[in-house]
Amino acid sequence: MRELSAVETVGVVGAGTMGHGIAQVAATAGYDVTMRDVESEYVDRGLEGIASSLDRLAAKDALAEDPETIRSRISGTTDLAVLADADLVVEAVIEDLEVKREVFADLASVTDDDIVLATNTSTLSVTSIASATDRADRVVGLHFMNPVPVMEGVEVVVGERTADETVVFAHAFATDLGKETWESDDKPGFVTNRILMPWINEGIRAYDEGVATRDDVDRGMRLGTNVPMGPLELADHIGLDVVLDASETLHEELGDRYKPAYLLKRKVAAGDLGKKTGEGFYAYE
Repeated sequence: MRELSAVETVGVVGAGTMGHGIAQVAATAGYDVTMRDVESEYVDRGLEGIASSLDRLAAKDALAEDPETIRSRISGTTDLAVLADADLVVEAVIEDLEVKREVFADLASVTDDDIVLATNTSTLSVTSIASATDRADRVVGLHFMNPVPVMEGVEVVVGERTADETVVFAHAFATDLGKETWESDDKPGFVTNRILMPWINEGIRAYDEGVATRDDVDRGMRLGTNVPMGPLELADHIGLDVVLDASETLHEELGDRYKPAYLLKRKVAAGDLGKKTGEGFYAYE
C-alpha cells in the first residue's frame, strides 16, 4: 500500500455537497484533486460551490492561502478513467448500496491495486461496498461531517476485511486534512448516526405532538445540552431527505426505535428538504 507521503493526487467521486466539500479540504491541505461526477453540470455546480465556500472563508481570514491558489489544485471530469492517476480515491455519491457497489467495482478496474478506496457512507455497510472490489483490504469508511470545510471530525469505519494498515492510513489522511478522527466498527449507523438519527427524530416528534414550539425544541436542546444546533435546525442543515434515508436504513437494520417521524416523511414528500431547497422546518433565503 502507498504511504501517505506518496499521495499527491486525491480522486473524489461525486461533486455534490459532501463530494465538493471533501475536494475543497483536500486541496486546502495541498493535494491535487480530481473531482468526478456523471454530468458536467454537476461538476460545474460542485466547482461553483467550492469557489463560494473558499471566498466565504477568505472573508473571515480563515485560509492560509488565497482562494485562487486552492482552486487551481482542483479539476473536474465526467470520465471515471481519469482517476487512474489518483493515489487515493474517496467516494461521495448518493446513499444507495447498489450505486456505491457499482462505483467501487468500476474504481477497482481503473485504479492501481495498491491505492486505498474510501467511502463517505454515513449508514451503509463498508463490508458490502468493499465486496464489490478485488481489494477489500484496501477499502475503508471515511465518514466526513457536513459541512466538510467547517466540521472538525471524520469517522473512520473498519470493514470486515479492512487491513490494519489501511485503517492507520485513513486516520493519518484525515488528520493531514486538519480533522480529528474516531473509529467505528462496521455496524449500522456507526457511532454518529446510530445516536444522531433517533435524537433528530424525537425532536421532530416533540414538535409535531405539541410538546413545544419548533423554536423551543431547538432552544431547549441548545441551552440544555450545549449542542450548537437543535434537532430541527440540524435536520434542515443536513437535508431532510438525507435524514429520512438514514433513518429508514437504520429502521430496517435495528428496529422500531429508529422509525422515521411522520412529519419528517411528510416534509420530504412535499419537497421541503431544508436549507438546500429554501424550506424545511425553517424558511431560508
